[in-house]
This record gives sequence, C-alpha cells and structure tokens, in this order.
Amino acid sequence: MTDHLLLIFILLCGGVIAVPIATRLGLGSVLGYLLAGIALSPLLQWLDVDVEAIQHLAEFGVVIMLFLVGLELQPDLLWRMRTRLLGLGGLQVAITTLAVAAVALAFGMSWQVSLAIGLVLCLSSTAIVLQTLNEKGLMRQDGGQAGFAVLLFQDIAVIPMLALLPLLATIDLAAAHHGAADDGHGGGLSLVAGLNAWQAGLVTIAAIAAVIFIGRRLAAPIFRWIAATRVRELFTATALMMVVGVALLMSLVGLSPALGTFLAGVMLAESEYRHELESDIEPFRGLLLGVFFITVGASINFALLYSELGLILGLTLGLILLKALVLLVLSLIFQIKGADRWLFALGLAQAGEFGFVLLAFTVGQGVLPDAIADPLLLVVALSMLITPLLFIAHEKLIAPRFLHGQKRKADAIEQECEVIIAGHGRFGGIVNRMLRGLGYETTVIDYSSEQLEILRAYDIRVYFGDATRPDLLKAAGIERARLLVIAIDDKDQTTELVGYVARHHPEVHVIARAFDRFHVYELYAAGCRDIIRETYDSSLRAGRSALEALGLNREDAEQKTRTFEALDRRSMIELAELHRLGEPNHLNPEYTAKAKEMRDLMEAQLRGESEPEG
Repeated sequence: MTDHLLLIFILLCGGVIAVPIATRLGLGSVLGYLLAGIALSPLLQWLDVDVEAIQHLAEFGVVIMLFLVGLELQPDLLWRMRTRLLGLGGLQVAITTLAVAAVALAFGMSWQVSLAIGLVLCLSSTAIVLQTLNEKGLMRQDGGQAGFAVLLFQDIAVIPMLALLPLLATIDLAAAHHGAADDGHGGGLSLVAGLNAWQAGLVTIAAIAAVIFIGRRLAAPIFRWIAATRVRELFTATALMMVVGVALLMSLVGLSPALGTFLAGVMLAESEYRHELESDIEPFRGLLLGVFFITVGASINFALLYSELGLILGLTLGLILLKALVLLVLSLIFQIKGADRWLFALGLAQAGEFGFVLLAFTVGQGVLPDAIADPLLLVVALSMLITPLLFIAHEKLIAPRFLHGQKRKADAIEQECEVIIAGHGRFGGIVNRMLRGLGYETTVIDYSSEQLEILRAYDIRVYFGDATRPDLLKAAGIERARLLVIAIDDKDQTTELVGYVARHHPEVHVIARAFDRFHVYELYAAGCRDIIRETYDSSLRAGRSALEALGLNREDAEQKTRTFEALDRRSMIELAELHRLGEPNHLNPEYTAKAKEMRDLMEAQLRGESEPEG
C-alpha cells in the first residue's frame, strides 16, 4: 500500500506542479505532463518503477477519449462538415502518410515499416491545437474551422489505423506471423483462440453487433433506471461499467478496445444522456491521459537524444516542414485564404499525442522495432514542444501582414448552442415552446428522468443532467451560447449557477426564475439583472380580478395594476441594492427605511393622492 501511495503521490505532484506552469507559458497541459515525466524520470528509475506497466494501464484513457469522440459525432454535425471532414481531412491523412512513407523508403526501410511510420506521423495534436485555438479566439476563423475538421477526421482515422497496423506485422514474413501467434497473446483470454477464419469472423461481427445493440436499445433504459435513483455516483459508475465492458468485449474477440468504445459513443451521440455521460467520463479521460503522458515523458531515451541530437532535430524540423507544405497545398485547393491559410498550415504541422499511443502499439504488435520507435518518440515529443512557437510566429509575424484592408468575417451563429434552458418543468417548458415556435434552436437540460420520458413522447429533445455542473454546461455549449434560462427547482442551486455564469461567462445573458422576493435579492447580488418571479405575473392578474370583483371597471383595474407593477419593480431594484447577504432585512435600518418610503409612495399613487412619476 505504501509503495502504491508513494507512486500515486509522485505522479500527481508532477502534474500539479508542471501543468499550471506550462499552461501559464502557453505550452498547454499535454506538454506540461510530458515535462513532468521528464523531470520525474530519474526519481522513477531510482525507485525502480515499472513505467511501462503504468503506461499500459493509463492507455485506457485513450479508449475513453475515443468514446468521447464518438459521443460528439452527431449525424447532422458530420453532414454539415462533410466536405472538409472527408475531403480536407481525408486528403491530409492520405497525402501526409504517403509523403512520410516515401521519405522512409528513401532511407532504405521496408514498405511495411515505412507505411507504419507514415500513419504514426500524419496525425496532429488535438489537445494542443484545440486548446490554443480556443485560448486565442481563433476557433471561429476559417483556419480554425478547417483545422477542427482535419483533427476530427484524424481522431476517427485512428480507429482503422489500430486495425491496420497489426496486419503490417503479419504480412511481412510467414515466420513472423507464426511467432506472433505463439507469443503475442500468450496466457491471455480470447474468444477467438482456436477458431478458424470464418468462425473468428462471425464472432467478431457478433461482437460489433452486440455493441451497436447495447448503444441503441439497452443503454437508454439502463441509464433511465439508474437516473431514477438520483444517486449521481451510481450514474458515473454505470457509464464506466459500459465503457469497460465494451472494451473488454472487443479485447476478447481480438479487436481494438478503442474501436468498440468509439462505436458505443456514436450509438449514444443522439441520446438525451449524452451531455451527462460526457461530463461524467471526461475527468477519468483527463486523469488517465495525464498519467499516460507523464509515463511517455519518463520513458524518453535521453541517452539516445544526446547521442543523436543532430539527427533527431533534423527529422523533427523536416517533419514540420513536410506537413506544413502538404497543408498549404490543401489550403489552396479548398480556398483557405490569407492569414487563415498559415494558421491552418502551421497549427497542424506537428505530430500528435496519438502518435505516442500508436508507437507503443506498433512496438507491442511487432510492427516497429525499438531502434526505430525510440527516435520517432523523440520526434513526436519535440514537434509538440515546438508547436507553441509556431502559433506565436503566426500571431506576431504572419497575421499582421494580412490585417491591412481585410475585414474579419462575421461570426456564424450556431443555432444549436444559442439558447440553453436549465430545467423543463412548468416554467422552463413554456419558455422552450415559445422560443422553438419562433424558430430558435434550444439545448434543454433536465435532471428528471420521468420528465424526459414525457417529453420524448412528444419528440422534444432534452438532455439528462445536472445543469449546475460547470463541466456539463461546457459540454452543452455555454461558451458559445447567447442566452441561459435558469428554471431549475432548487433555490440555492439557482443562485449558485447565476454566480458561476456571471463570473466565468459574463457575455451570456441570464434569465433566472426567482422563488420569492428575497430570492430576487440573492440573484441580483449574484449578478443577474433579468429576474422573473415565478408567481408574479399571475398574482398581478389575480389582483386585477380582485379589484374588478370589488366594483372597479376593467380600465381602472388595469390602470391600478400597471401603477402597482411599475412601483414594485422600481422598489425591487432599490431594495436589492440595500440587501445584505446573510443578514435579516428587518435588522438593516437602510433597508427598512427605504421599504417604508416605497410603501408610502405606492399607497399614495394607488389612491390618487400623488401623480405617478414619469
């Protein structure tokens, strides 16, 4: 126990120290983890830690990452991006793979090894590029959108790569094939061991069909049943159970676990539980990938780097130049112009974090020997370390040359993220119906599984989840939203959510439901300026009806109601500014004095003893 706790503590300390420093320097979290691994390498060697064993365990983070990639691949999103996703992304992967493979062939390597190297190095860093584009506000520019399409295609392309790479080892020599059959899975559990080709194929097809069936038919009822318990950690445990179970099934039939979880994610992409799954699984992905990158940094062969420094630097710069050239050619074909062209080319010119995964995979499958994989590992890491410098060069040297006489293209409004409604009960449901009736697309989040079932019967799309969670809000698109309507049933959670959005997303207009007058004060103090008391309008109508029942005609009753409403809204603002959180208002002399003043003014105006102001 002590040994395990010490190792966990060392790894966490490395990440906690290195990642914030790297983020502040603009290097990104992935490079922070790599640097942490580099710094911890001597200590881990001194403690005789099996870094490779930890790396194999942490590789499950890649499996979770591909599950999350599948969750994002909604059919309508893919259809809108089809040209750039398939055309731009597909050509980038194909041309870069062939170009790198051609260089490797020129160095005298076999075509199998050359093709494997091309597949490893054609990928770019999703983590670094997307984080940098978001931090610098470049995501909505044409270059950023094109880069996102290519990164998305690369993430999808990893799946067939994982299936193709082992074949490169088996088609080289028949002896190598027999050796792999004898030693590659020794002692492991497999459902296809001993089966002939067609039997193994049937088992594989059945496993894939089972994954599709689980995602389409069984997942929703299971999550609905678990959600009814309202035990949040049980929902998280169920999500992990599904990911681990699908990965296990794929391993048993001899397929990549990442392939299975990717398919499961795609099957759940249209589920109302998608956002909740994403927010629950994301922390495990981040933590496991962080540990994985630390182990990658710790396993870097520094002796090789020092002895072959010139060669490795040359290969790194050559790779960046080659990928940038391919991307520039593609930008001409797909009419990406100006500074966006260079943003696209320089931003994706590095190798990516999946390169580490594929290198470890190819070595394990006998595709690449360590003598080739070790230098390539250094090339991938160094190219990622250079990437922040490329973005700085674009920002400082290239982009200013295209600013003269150029007008920035207007940001496209993403309708699906324009409005977020938290809660779809008697209050939020009416708001949602009105907005959708006028053509506005809304993202509705509700934590009631019973409510979801009712709404699904009417083909209303809602997502299961706790809207007060920042990670779920991010998954729902709060960073791109214009409006957030808060209609959840918990008073304290409503106030907390208002405060969070006011602090972190002040550009989002917030409409919040208040439960009573004093809740209005709390929401006002938290930063909301568009507050709706849930019973206020109906109470005004009841008051007007009461006046009519007591003998006033309809016009007089309507006029008295408008006077009362105007004065009440005015007093609400003035009293909210005097309200002190945590202190009873009757003990606040400024508040009580203003309340009496506004009460007297209202009575005078309602009785006609003074004229309404304005």
